[in-house]
Amino acid sequence: MASRKLDRSLIRGFDLFRDMTEENLDAVLATVQVRTVEPGEPVFSQGAPANEFYLLLHGHLKVIQITPSGEQVVVRHVLPGEVFGIAKAIRRTDYPATAEAVTESIVLAWMSSQWQDFVALNPVLAFNALEAVGERLQEAHTRIRELSTEEVERRVAHALLRLVRRAGRKEQDGSTLIDFPLTRQDIAEMTGTTLHTVSRLLSAWEGQGVVKSARRRIAVTDEGRLAALARG
Repeated sequence: MASRKLDRSLIRGFDLFRDMTEENLDAVLATVQVRTVEPGEPVFSQGAPANEFYLLLHGHLKVIQITPSGEQVVVRHVLPGEVFGIAKAIRRTDYPATAEAVTESIVLAWMSSQWQDFVALNPVLAFNALEAVGERLQEAHTRIRELSTEEVERRVAHALLRLVRRAGRKEQDGSTLIDFPLTRQDIAEMTGTTLHTVSRLLSAWEGQGVVKSARRRIAVTDEGRLAALARG
């Protein structure tokens, strides 16, 4: 993980910093560390002391958790502009999961001991952090319910719909591309199923004109049909 200098104009476009005064922005950036993370490299690892919190400036991360039984689960994806690793905000002293770069990424890092000062300078952060924790908790509850009550086809359809809503980009052919690298194994780990099952479903859906996929890329071509599959 390499350090680099920060061009402050890059962060002004994020909602988190847009309304900050120059003085407060200077204070926030005075202690920031800017790091480049290569694909497959962790920003932090599950169980490690939560010494820092972060904002993703560029790229894409996935958050992975190893269950007590040793199973790997993709918990969520982190997109540019999102704060993550905020264990301090939920009174944890360690990271509950691993954040790993999917593509070359740039992260901003601050010491966890600065969290309170950071929030005082930027009240929007406190609101965003609370909102993010609430969304993640709601998503976790939804996924637990899906794992407990839904057939695998519905779970996979729900997962793709969530990704489309978070990171969908309209293409010229009318499809919606999930705008980051996504493997079939990732989808399997998100939905508690196997790579074979996900491959079988996506192949069937491609034949029906619901999705199209290439290497590490998935686009939804018929969102209405996918929503119907999610409803069962």
